[in-house]
Amino acid sequence: MIESIIQYFSTIPSLHRALILAGGISFFWLAESAIPLFRFSYHKWKHAGVNLFFTATTIVVNFALAFLLVKAGDYVVQNKFGLLYIFPLPNWLFLLAGLLLLDLVGAWLVHYVEHKVKWMWKFHMVHHADTHVDTTTANRHHPGESFFRFIFTLAGVMLLGTPVWLVMIYQSCSVVLTQFNHANIRLPEKLDQVISWVLVSPNMHKVHHHYMRPETDTNYGNIFSVWDRLFGTYHYTPVDQLKYGLDVLDDTTDENMGFQLGIPFNKTIKTDR
Repeated sequence: MIESIIQYFSTIPSLHRALILAGGISFFWLAESAIPLFRFSYHKWKHAGVNLFFTATTIVVNFALAFLLVKAGDYVVQNKFGLLYIFPLPNWLFLLAGLLLLDLVGAWLVHYVEHKVKWMWKFHMVHHADTHVDTTTANRHHPGESFFRFIFTLAGVMLLGTPVWLVMIYQSCSVVLTQFNHANIRLPEKLDQVISWVLVSPNMHKVHHHYMRPETDTNYGNIFSVWDRLFGTYHYTPVDQLKYGLDVLDDTTDENMGFQLGIPFNKTIKTDR
């Protein structure tokens, strides 16, 4: 079973990766209509248009730089370079350890740093500016932030020694899980809590999108919730007490494409960092 998964992701076609992205958005989009967490009074397609534009720029950045991940993945395998090669591991444990550690470096760590470094935060503000968080918010990242995240993922590959097939599995899991935990869906509270002990659940991540601190600076995880619990950044707030957006931005600007692209360079915007 593990060998078949490795074989598939070693040569996964670009079309299949695109289908994972599109399939996830489509599935959770429909789920949002069936079991919404909040009944937003918004033009969903207009809102999605802005977020899908930023999704497209994320794809462009990652596609343009993908050859670096391939080169790095091939190098670490050929030279047995990285933390995952310190001890011989069976394939299933190599896969699990690789996913956990790539999630730490390529998602949790870069996310934490973006909240602490003022100029990086201004790029990340675009993601938090969304006042109607749903599954399309998942990849709402300024192109500059997409570059930061790529660099951290590349660093994770070199540090850990993850082969290309493992990177492909990680990125596929990351896409689906981030669509899941941003989705405007209401799960039974007990189920959401159980999920949040292992994975980042919708209610857990929604806390991160509260419009002001300290909630904004908690729950940085993407796939696994273990890192927030381990590093003390986990926080619980009932979802009915949350408000999306940022207290330093006018809520009416969240669908203004030009304004959003210019946020990192707008000196009049307070950052509260």
